[in-house]
Amino acid sequence: MRVLLKHAAIVAAVTLSIVAANRACADEPIEIFDAHLHYNWEPKPYYQPDEVLALFKKHRVTGILATSRPNTGTHALMDAKAEGLWVVPFIRPYRIRADIGSWFNDPVIFDLVRDEFKRGYYRGIGEFHLSGKAADTEMVKKTVDFAVANNLYLHAHADDEAVEILMRHNPRARIIWAHTGFGLASDRVAAMLTKYPKLWGELSYRSGIVDGAGKLTPEWRALFERYPDRFLLGSDTWVPERWASYGEIMAGYRAWLAQLPPAAAKQIAHGNARALFADGQ
Repeated sequence: MRVLLKHAAIVAAVTLSIVAANRACADEPIEIFDAHLHYNWEPKPYYQPDEVLALFKKHRVTGILATSRPNTGTHALMDAKAEGLWVVPFIRPYRIRADIGSWFNDPVIFDLVRDEFKRGYYRGIGEFHLSGKAADTEMVKKTVDFAVANNLYLHAHADDEAVEILMRHNPRARIIWAHTGFGLASDRVAAMLTKYPKLWGELSYRSGIVDGAGKLTPEWRALFERYPDRFLLGSDTWVPERWASYGEIMAGYRAWLAQLPPAAAKQIAHGNARALFADGQ
């Protein structure tokens, strides 16, 4: 009898531990992979590396797509090797901000990309900016072909016309679409995702996702439920103000993720990014 009582007590204790653990997991905010992060060193970083890592930990950001202008900031994040943080580095084709408006016609920038690639750890090129027919240049095509040849993603801040041109340059290109067209109509976004299976939408600064009350709009709920495997989240810390509001940005994502089915929310929050970059982990 005493043995049975002892066994029952052990089972009860284990059961309570499992329940408590499950409750703790439920109360913990959903992890986020930040698929649009800039740790710019021009003119100087807003936070030191240890402060940046502490910010990620505080807001349960467990992975980042890291870029910087110049690439020095990305080097620093790679060297930091923070426990619990997966850093996926992309080559930024900019030395200074002015390169935004000329990189696509500048052979020196293509040399920069090739030289950075020799570091051996990069997974993509970008974020870079293109508008319309500015994408239709020899340097851009060479960059797209270089990415395809070396199994790299492209992170394009581009309108839908420029994205179409990038895909024409090389149909094997894999593109992360920064901001998913900003205010582009949701039906056009859906058409682009349908037409290009290797296109993923990153949602920083994307308008129309929620209404004034913070509720998911019907058209974006439908997009997320139709394409749960095609969206990523990002902070776009391009200016100090975005770093200062980092926690608010992540809280905003979590507010509308909570309105989706849990499986879709997990895919968008972190699952899709992890699936894309898993072969280099």
